[in-house]
Parts: sequence; C-alpha cells; structure tokens
Amino acid sequence: MGRLRRSRVHNARRDVHRAARTRVRTRDLDQIQMIDLDPKRRAELEAQPLDFEKPGLAQHYCVECAKYYETDSALNSHWRSKVHKRRLKELKEPAYTIEESERAAGLGRAERKQPVVVPPPAMEVELTT
Repeated sequence: MGRLRRSRVHNARRDVHRAARTRVRTRDLDQIQMIDLDPKRRAELEAQPLDFEKPGLAQHYCVECAKYYETDSALNSHWRSKVHKRRLKELKEPAYTIEESERAAGLGRAERKQPVVVPPPAMEVELTT
C-alpha cells in the first residue's frame, strides 16, 4: 500500500487567521451605546464635513452600525435591512459593565443572600406533680 494522502488540513489555520483580521472591524456595541448614541455626538456623526478618504465623502453614515455608505439610496436600503434591525435589537440590551465582567470572572464582590436561620423546634416538657 502507498502512503495515505492528507488533504485539506489548512482550513483551520486559515479560519483562525480570518477571525483575527481587523480590516473590517467596526465599533463594539458598548462603544456605540456609551459614546455614539449620545444626542450631541449623534448629531456630529450624521452631519460630518466632506472627507475624500471615506466612502460617500462621509455624508451617508449609519450611527447604529458605525458604517459609511456610498449613496443615500444605499443607506436607506440598509435601514430597511435585516442586518440593521438586528443591530438595533442588540443595542436595546444594556451594555456590560466592568464590575459585571469582574463578578463573572470571580474577581469582584458577589452579592450573597444572608442565609435564613430556622430556629430549632421547641421541646415540649411535661410537668408531673
């Protein structure tokens, strides 16, 4: 018998590399909730000055998804899309806090309930005279 050929072994390495790429990384949900959805900051993001380096000259920006679009019609179709609606649903949930993450890791103070103390049953004593 000949040597068995090992094929298609590079997929795992390729998938790890793809997951680690930061080329198309957008802002995290907690960054959007804490910073971008503030009314003053939101107005600044929606009315940006012309920028020749960004898609659509930075005039068509979705604040919730932190993405630029080429045209106004592309932005309007994005607002109707399932991806945008899913992002809106994710943004309605409150963001994790540092204290909450530390408690999950076992580093913070755990909020423990006080144990309920049940008194022992009283013994009945009969008096004989």
